[in-house]
Amino acid sequence: MIVSRTKPNPISLTNDGQLTLTFLGCGSAFAKTLNQTNLLIVKGSDHLLIDMGTTSARVLHRHGVSLAQIKNYLITHSHADHIGGLEEVQLFNRYVINQKAHMIITKAYEDLLWHDSLKGGSEWSEQKRLGFSDLWTTQRPKKLRGYSRDVYGTTLGSMDLKLFRTRHLPDSATHWRDAVWSCGVLIDQRVLFTGDTQFDPELLFEFDAKHAPEIIFHDCQLFTGGVHCGIKELATLPADLKRKIILVHYGDAWRDFRALAKAEGFHSWGKELHTYTFA
Repeated sequence: MIVSRTKPNPISLTNDGQLTLTFLGCGSAFAKTLNQTNLLIVKGSDHLLIDMGTTSARVLHRHGVSLAQIKNYLITHSHADHIGGLEEVQLFNRYVINQKAHMIITKAYEDLLWHDSLKGGSEWSEQKRLGFSDLWTTQRPKKLRGYSRDVYGTTLGSMDLKLFRTRHLPDSATHWRDAVWSCGVLIDQRVLFTGDTQFDPELLFEFDAKHAPEIIFHDCQLFTGGVHCGIKELATLPADLKRKIILVHYGDAWRDFRALAKAEGFHSWGKELHTYTFA
């Protein structure tokens, strides 16, 4: 894996075929000095934006990328730092460029996303009521067997994607089945991105045993409790797992925890507007 700082303009949406991940931000929902944890994946002629929070359009614009260029989306869950920019995307596409963007999404989550979040600002944009299908084309991942939780598989060009359910919210959820829809993504069997999740070591143990990902980009808040995974909880994981973990979705005070992260043997902290290249 090679880590490089993203050049100011523009972020490229194509490459020579290697897998690259660029974090538009690595911050938590309430971070003020960090952009939100939204992830752009590029492989060959294909690209995918995982999550579209309230800061993503601004970050993309500053780095030379128009919303008109982003064609493919995958949304992990419905908090504003992950969907806050979607209304702009769907209305821009319909009324400015007259195109539909493409979303990888299950039918169950499409219904939840539309009726609980996106419908209010977009349904009455014309004299007729609009629905999700008026604004997006969809790709349905297929449910896979052989996992202890719901996992859905699909491809985008040469990218292999596995969406796995996570236990994020509410904080009272004791099992992923008790939780509102949220997911993480395994990319090309090589990179695991947890998305937002509470501490769930069984998830990591299962996917490490089945797929042995090279790197795990893991949700990390700087305290314990609530709907995210705390750094001290992550510190209890086996050393071989911690060596793979790059911490993301952290708060503004992350520098105060650098000594702890180093002592515990984590791989590193995620770097926003840096690109991670897997040859």
